[in-house]
Amino acid sequence: MTDNDNPLLALDALPAWDRIRAEHVTPAVDALLAAADAALEQAVSAATPADYDALSAVLDVATERLSRSWGAVRHLNAVMDTPELRAAYGENLPRITEFHTRLGADERLYAKYKAILAAPGAAALGAARRKALGNAVRDFVLSGAELQGPAKARFTQIQERQAELSRAFSEHVLDATDGFAHYAGEAELDGVPADVVQAARAAAQAEGREGHKLTLHFPSYFPVMQYARNRALRETLYRAYVTRASELGPAALDNGPLMQELLALRQEEAALLGKANFAEVSLVAKMAESPAQVIAFLHDLAARARPGAERDLDELRAFARDELGIADLQAWDMPFASERLKEKRYAFSDQEIKPYFVQERVLDGLFRIVETLFEVRIRPDEAPVWHPSVRFFRIERPAAAGKAGDAPAELVGQFYLDPHARPGKRPGAWMDGTRERWLRPGRQLQTPVAHLVCNFAPPLDGRPALLTHDDVQTLFHEFGHGLHHLLTRVDDLGVSGISGVEWDAVELPSQFMENLCWEWEVLQRLTGHVDSGEPLPRALFDRMLAAKNFHSGLQTLRQVEFALIDMRLHAEPGSEARIDQVAAEVRAQTALLPTPPFNRFLHSFSHIFAGGYAAGYYSYKWAEVLSADAWSAFEEAAAGGSVLDAPTGRRYRESVLEAGGSRGAMDSFKAFRGREPRIDALLRHQGLVAGDPPQPRPA
Repeated sequence: MTDNDNPLLALDALPAWDRIRAEHVTPAVDALLAAADAALEQAVSAATPADYDALSAVLDVATERLSRSWGAVRHLNAVMDTPELRAAYGENLPRITEFHTRLGADERLYAKYKAILAAPGAAALGAARRKALGNAVRDFVLSGAELQGPAKARFTQIQERQAELSRAFSEHVLDATDGFAHYAGEAELDGVPADVVQAARAAAQAEGREGHKLTLHFPSYFPVMQYARNRALRETLYRAYVTRASELGPAALDNGPLMQELLALRQEEAALLGKANFAEVSLVAKMAESPAQVIAFLHDLAARARPGAERDLDELRAFARDELGIADLQAWDMPFASERLKEKRYAFSDQEIKPYFVQERVLDGLFRIVETLFEVRIRPDEAPVWHPSVRFFRIERPAAAGKAGDAPAELVGQFYLDPHARPGKRPGAWMDGTRERWLRPGRQLQTPVAHLVCNFAPPLDGRPALLTHDDVQTLFHEFGHGLHHLLTRVDDLGVSGISGVEWDAVELPSQFMENLCWEWEVLQRLTGHVDSGEPLPRALFDRMLAAKNFHSGLQTLRQVEFALIDMRLHAEPGSEARIDQVAAEVRAQTALLPTPPFNRFLHSFSHIFAGGYAAGYYSYKWAEVLSADAWSAFEEAAAGGSVLDAPTGRRYRESVLEAGGSRGAMDSFKAFRGREPRIDALLRHQGLVAGDPPQPRPA
């Protein structure tokens, strides 16, 4: 099969997503692994000097091509799962894992990188390249390059098995999510928004069924939990959701044994690397210095959130008892009771605001805001896509002032947007790179490409797709990740964009963007009623803003609970034998409402068992400190004008987004703010300190 026949081998341009088939995977992996193996042997031979450019020209070219091709397979497996593709992915994942494990542990290659870093000329290298070299040497150690004999062989086995288990974990969650359906009658759906009911009816009709098909995909599941007056229906869906991929469902999808084995393997990996636990391994490449420091940070945050959370829960219980007739508030009542109380207190409902967030209007507003803040422009572009609902865009930097009027704009990067939920698509939202910015050997600049994936409700019956305000925040969040990947000015592979950024700082740009969703000046650009086109009324915005921190203490405690469970599971040897006990102990410290005994949330906690957040889930709260403080710079600028302050946006772009991973995250933050971060802004933004509630800015 030639490169032209196999789209996974024709990677000079963008991926031919519409042509990639399962039968292409193994031949492509065969060819690319053979090329990468040959490149490795050439790189470690005497013919290749201990020189960064020489090594890159031989090795990086081959391994980057392999990574891009396999990345396309991995991406399709996440967004367009089929039995054939899943089989091809599962067949080849061990081969890919084995190669990267062997590459990272190759002591010959490790010696060459150490020689480059130790050479007298290293001091003359640019800061980004020195950072890339330092990261590489560190990662060799973490990849077992200093292990010998049986220890190295066992390390390789552990990596391969972990990759297999993580893949299976993710597939089980997807299959358990797709495998549930409840067909409700009209009466059961009392209170559920009309658009959700309509979508459920259409889903049932598409299968030739009567009634309304409710699923565990978020656009179906969560509105029922928020609005259905039928308590039994809420409990049915809640039980199905929190028992996904557990022993309480199909045995073939039970993730319990996988979780136990993953935790045991991670602890064994840590011991081989001379660490006391896997959390210590995880934190080597993060800002936090120790598991104890992370745990102390989380306990401090919980202590600050707890008083307000206790008041909120007491009030909610009383409201549920007195006005909703719910004497024993349960977990499946929380979204419903909270939404009713919020409506009463603030005269505000999520459904009331939803018709103003037409997806196309939100996207256009987001693009214009990014153009204003970061001095770029976003335009539609053309490329093959993996699903008809996927769209493709380009980001350009306008020609410099003083150049001829017809001077072409500079291409900064491109991105795919896959917004809608569908069967066969992994739940959640994420950003991933199709390729990174890289000044390739030969001085050819490769521009970055990203895919932004969400799971919003699709359009129905010719009506435009509508977003909730939470959806809008999710879109801005993932776009923040995308900007970090796309706006980098760093040319060295490994530290451009989000590559090389400490994992507990990688959420800074994403959470930063969420702040925009609470600004009147911004929402005027995002909103237009689906029927009238009228922008969001100021009075409705003021009520929404007043409700911003509704139950923020409870939400903070919930995130702290997840982060503490994650950290303790990975910091305590032997935790695989007492997963439920660790979770129960953490919940006794943090959770105010008892967790139902059947709850198996951890069985679908893909962040830590199938993603990159093992001993790292705390990163969301850690990075929130950074993002809230960064946003406060724009609040300060807004005191004299617009929150969309271009000079402040330029400083943020240059200090954080363009720098990527070329320096420590703390150095980038200090370059922007002129000081280290403070927690004050986060506490103020989330209403966790005494003071006035959020106030609208002047119109």
